[in-house]
Amino acid sequence: MTRQGRPSRVRIIGGDWRRRWLPVAPVPGLRPSADAQRETLFNWLQPVLPRATVLDVFAGTGALGFEAASRGAAAVLLLERDPLAARQLKANRMALGAERVSVRRADALRLLAAGRRASGWDPFSVVFIDPPFGKGLVAPVLQALLAGDWLTPDARVYVEQESALPAPAGWAVLRERTGGQARGLLLCRDVGIAAATEADSAPG
Repeated sequence: MTRQGRPSRVRIIGGDWRRRWLPVAPVPGLRPSADAQRETLFNWLQPVLPRATVLDVFAGTGALGFEAASRGAAAVLLLERDPLAARQLKANRMALGAERVSVRRADALRLLAAGRRASGWDPFSVVFIDPPFGKGLVAPVLQALLAGDWLTPDARVYVEQESALPAPAGWAVLRERTGGQARGLLLCRDVGIAAATEADSAPG
């Protein structure tokens, strides 16, 4: 950590780039998930991550997006509005030789509102939404993902939000964890997928 409490680097914890450390831009408010939290998340995603198309809406440090690419995702798009953070993401992409990772400096809500077809990207099967807290961004991003045809029918969407907030309405919760002030939710649109997932995870 830096003296100001910001992370100076993050570690990839699994896959092709396991144990690689990535520098983090000195941007206030960046808060990468702890290693244990990320390990839990990627254990949840392990069945669907190979060959997935991944969107990291508020990429920040890039910890989630690069971890997904390291573990076999076919393509990853990192969106980041802050110019310093976006430059660092591009530098980390080059350092890793991460050809499956794309970095775009953009306002996430504005880009999503324009619709997927305008972007030229295929629908995403895994999406990470880990926005700055206290700004009410989760609900409008979820709405924009649906309205703009950004998701495959069986897409998994991971949301990290304040622990006091309820789960987003209209989505099925596949997995959930709470740690400190943050609540992580793995969501999908299809209640049938949620029911099947619960059945698969139930004790035999």
